Amino acid sequence: MIITEYVEGVRDNVRKARLSDRKIILIPTMGALHDGHLSMARLAKEGEEDVYIVMSIFVNPLQFGAGEDFAAYPRDLHRDAEMARREDVDLLFVPSAEEMYSPDSQTTVQVARLSQGLCGASRPGHFAGVATVVAKLLNIVQPDEAFFGQKDYQQFAVLRRMAEDLKLPVKLRLAPIVREPSGLALSSRNAYLSWEEKKDAAQIYAALLAAAERIREGERDAQAVAEFLRRFIETHAHGRVEYAEVRQKNDLQPVEAITKPVVLLVAVFVGRTRLIDNLIVEV
Repeated sequence: MIITEYVEGVRDNVRKARLSDRKIILIPTMGALHDGHLSMARLAKEGEEDVYIVMSIFVNPLQFGAGEDFAAYPRDLHRDAEMARREDVDLLFVPSAEEMYSPDSQTTVQVARLSQGLCGASRPGHFAGVATVVAKLLNIVQPDEAFFGQKDYQQFAVLRRMAEDLKLPVKLRLAPIVREPSGLALSSRNAYLSWEEKKDAAQIYAALLAAAERIREGERDAQAVAEFLRRFIETHAHGRVEYAEVRQKNDLQPVEAITKPVVLLVAVFVGRTRLIDNLIVEV
């Protein structure tokens, strides 16, 4: 596995891989790797004979707001590099902030409607930061496909819209959520949770499953499902619910009557840790 901090190092190595007719895959991460990240490398290789996997590790300052955990975000490059190597990642891109953003950088990418509501309501500017850095990474690597985790469902919707609107020649793929045995969605921020908080946090997935079951049993009032989801989390996870919503699966539009596939989305503070999760429900 090659490790580089530099844009030109990425481009040189990707160019060589293309000359060998290898399919270029990008997996953007902020590090603190876990099996959710690594599962995307495995998924990229399924049914493929010759892929070239570029994984980036960059804690992007542009997507953290005031008072968020940028300085405390877990970083362990040696550990992450070893995990990536074991999954046969070909190139690990670990740029500095100076490599990604010039001192007088003036350009950002904004996806208007999809960045509003849900996480966008409490994290103004977050999705502009995400879209900007991913646009940069897509431009640097120019992959055939890029993989993103379903846990960040709104993020994927924003990036898919960005790629479509900017006519970027890349296929964005959504990788399923990987969970702990308790059902808790894997996240780098799980490291902040105490043992007791982890037990509470596992109830978030239980709430999603229970709400999905109500839909399958015939409940079609989206507001009733959302209220059930909120009450379940408050009662069983002892968390502070930032939002619990039912949205259309494809475009995240609000729903009144559930007649098409939907996604249940939640953001919950367990202790001081903000966790997000979601579940797609086919109707």
